[in-house]
Amino acid sequence: MQIKRREVGLTIDDSLMRLYVMEPSLPGQYPGILFYSDIYQLGGPILRLADLLAGYGYVVAAPEIFHWLEPIGTVIEPNDLGRLRGNDAASRTKVAQYDADAAAALNWLQTSDAVAPGQLGTVGFCIGGHLACRAALNPIVKAAVCCYPTGIHSGKLGRDRADTLERLGELSGQLLLIFGDQDPHVPAEGRDIILSTLITGGTDHKTLIYPANHTFMRDDGYRYDPAATDRAWAEIVAFLDAGLPPTMLTSPHS
Repeated sequence: MQIKRREVGLTIDDSLMRLYVMEPSLPGQYPGILFYSDIYQLGGPILRLADLLAGYGYVVAAPEIFHWLEPIGTVIEPNDLGRLRGNDAASRTKVAQYDADAAAALNWLQTSDAVAPGQLGTVGFCIGGHLACRAALNPIVKAAVCCYPTGIHSGKLGRDRADTLERLGELSGQLLLIFGDQDPHVPAEGRDIILSTLITGGTDHKTLIYPANHTFMRDDGYRYDPAATDRAWAEIVAFLDAGLPPTMLTSPHS
């Protein structure tokens, strides 16, 4: 379906966070998705994925994850310098700040007239995969998609150690994990740690591993794998459709 785009500003402890919001053009109510970028923030590859998801019948809200440090509207270039800049911003942001951002964004989705009551999920890539998992610790989140999530197994997320791994048993919604088997940032031993913790905790989850590298869904890099991306995307949509049925509720003002 066709989509429309807008921008929303949320102030969190005097720091302005921009949400890039995409939603179906047809008035109504749809499931809401908190959509997390990788360390490069909201550049073209991430926004194309977010736009695509909205077209399946979701209200998608993508925050600038480094608003505490970077000026509003900053897109970090995916080159050697940008990698240093993004990793530096990630390491200087407190875990509590990431958590505050998640709470604010989920609250915005929860109170939006365009979002169906009780229909919230999260999606994220790389550091955003970790953030999507961590945001899903909030019991209002029914489904979480974490694509090659970095740092869950090691506790590496921000300035201080993240306790996400130890808290996986708190997840009350469904979880979809997507990995590439050639990913140096989430190697086999890291995946095993995450999966064994999920199994021990009895967490409802599904894991997909593709013959691909890290960030294989970014369409602007040498690690991009179109075939794996298409397969993963079909799984993502099916997973979200099952956990957050995209039944449009017609708006009384339509």
